[in-house]
Amino acid sequence: MTPALLWAPRAWVGGRWADEVLLRADARGHWAEVRPGTPAPPDAQRLPGPVLPGLVNAHSHAFQRAFAGLTERREGAHDDFWSWRDRMYGVALRISPAQLRAVAAQLYAELLAGGHTQVCEFHYLHHAPDGTPYPDRLEMARALAQAAADTGIGLTLLPVLYERAGFAQPALRPDQRRFATTADQVLALRDGIRAWGLPRVQAGVAIHSLRAAAPASIERLARACDGDAGPIHIHIAEQTAEVDDCLSATGLRPIEWLARQQRLDARWHLVHATHASAAEIDAVGAAGAGVVLCPSTEADLGDGLCELPHWLATPTLLSVGTDSHVGRSWPHELRLLEHGQRLRLRRRNVAAAPEQGQPSTAARLFERCLAGGARAAGFDTWGLQAGARADLLVLEPAHPGLAGVPAASQLDALVFATDGPAFAETWVAGERVVAAGRHGRASSLQAAFTEAMDTLHG
Repeated sequence: MTPALLWAPRAWVGGRWADEVLLRADARGHWAEVRPGTPAPPDAQRLPGPVLPGLVNAHSHAFQRAFAGLTERREGAHDDFWSWRDRMYGVALRISPAQLRAVAAQLYAELLAGGHTQVCEFHYLHHAPDGTPYPDRLEMARALAQAAADTGIGLTLLPVLYERAGFAQPALRPDQRRFATTADQVLALRDGIRAWGLPRVQAGVAIHSLRAAAPASIERLARACDGDAGPIHIHIAEQTAEVDDCLSATGLRPIEWLARQQRLDARWHLVHATHASAAEIDAVGAAGAGVVLCPSTEADLGDGLCELPHWLATPTLLSVGTDSHVGRSWPHELRLLEHGQRLRLRRRNVAAAPEQGQPSTAARLFERCLAGGARAAGFDTWGLQAGARADLLVLEPAHPGLAGVPAASQLDALVFATDGPAFAETWVAGERVVAAGRHGRASSLQAAFTEAMDTLHG
């Protein structure tokens, strides 16, 4: 690629706004230089607004974008996560590799417009609809990588260990047949993805949940990852029923079990962790592990609210994901995260910490998720700093939620006073992929997505 020399009137550098920032990307698509207080050189491209780093979307099931908005009816006496899951399986059993590529590409374009420049795919949809493996075991993973290439987003693929239907159910249900994997198969999928050598695609591993994998298999996968720097993700403590089942089966709560049985460290990222006890939260923080919060999905599914103040009081790596994709931008996720706590505690600015010099709620959440999201995706360096991938977001200063807002409050206004994405441009690895708030291939991607949806839903 051609190295880029960019200049921003203001940019978020080192956790605060800086003026007159020169940004130079190298031929690999990484920042070679980020220098505040620098007048614009005549050969630099002037960016049309204030600049933020891109944020990692730390938890995605791309195929569920084909299901968003289709479950908002209740035909019986009760509806919850488990009834939603049964209906979701219907889509999982039908979607083809070509349809997955079309759905994921539409999603990834939306995520880029919503401020995400990297997405972690918690990928468990591996086999053909009848449950038999494809001749190419990476067929479905390849569809996701092709969708990422179609849009320009960075991708961390996390093939998932999934081998049983529950603590007391040693086999999968028939409607889970596309998900079946062993620990060794997950490792083979991870290594196969890495062997592609694609510049914006990397891989780790995931465990669907404690209920979906036997202890011996979890141990086998964890030990095989010793010495590997890739991330390890797991759904955990999302539902109270899961906590109750784990207590019945093991005598321990889910995070308590994981902390005792595995050597949690900064590679581990616990998705949801909604129903965590105080002792479990402290254990995760002491281990240096991460938690991935998905506020829009957790609200949509009626999961509950996490203990955010306690998580923030620990050194836990925090990140956000859009999971089932009823929301697709990080400002929306951060707003929901804070607003849920305000409703729960009947207080305002719960996430702010003026006693620590962090009076801005949006800034504190953004900074924590910037660092945590990078680690969840497998990056040591992220943001507007030398050595990080050259990703950035340009705010649209004329957006209704931002127009007239004092410069120091623009991040707050973006999260708490803006409807819809307010990004004029999104850049990934030194290349602009969103301009004027729209992905460059939006029309063709939407046409393919609409065709896939018509076929899936008739």
